[in-house]
Amino acid sequence: MPSRGKLIVFSAPSGSGKTTIVRALLQKPELNLAFSISATSRAKRGQEIHGKDYYFLSPKEFENAIQNNEFLEWEEVYPGQYYGTLKAEVDRLRDHGKNVIFDIDVKGGMSIKKNFNSEVLAIFVQPPSLAVLAERLTGRGTETDEKIKLRLDKAHEELAFAPSFDHVLVNDELALAINQAQDLILNHIQ
Repeated sequence: MPSRGKLIVFSAPSGSGKTTIVRALLQKPELNLAFSISATSRAKRGQEIHGKDYYFLSPKEFENAIQNNEFLEWEEVYPGQYYGTLKAEVDRLRDHGKNVIFDIDVKGGMSIKKNFNSEVLAIFVQPPSLAVLAERLTGRGTETDEKIKLRLDKAHEELAFAPSFDHVLVNDELALAINQAQDLILNHIQ
C-alpha cells in the first residue's frame, strides 16, 4: 500500500492567481498531486462542472452535510454562500498515496493547517497590490461591480492572515510564482 500523501494548501484573496498556480502545479507529475475538489453552495460560473471544479450543493444540502460532520473544514464565505472540504474526498486521495492540493479560502486553509500541523504546507498567494487585484477582478468580466467591491473588501481582511501561513508567495510574475511554489512543494514532500 502506498504511503499516505501530504497536504498542500493554497489560499489567497479572490483574483490573486491561486487557481491558475494550482492548475499549473497539477500538470507536474513529479509532485504526485491530486486536487481536493471543494464543495460550495454558490451557483456555477461559466463552464464549471460539478465534480470537477466543485461539488455544487444547494444551501440546504450543504447545511445537512455540516450537521452530519462530513466536512474537514467549512466556511460561510459570503452570506448564504458556503465553501468546504469533504473528509471523504481527502481521505480517498491520501489513501492512494497522492499529495492533496487545496485551493481554498484563508480561514479554511488555517483550519486545515491547525488540524494537520506538519503534514500541511500552507501557502498564501498575495497579489502585488490591491490595485492590481482590482484590475484582475474587473478583467475577469464574470462579476458585477457590487460583487467585485465585496471581494476587495474581503481581500483587506484576508491579507491580515498572510503571516500565519508557512510561506507568502507574491504573484507578480506568474511563471516565477509557479516555479517558487513547485520548489516549496518538492521540499515539503521529500
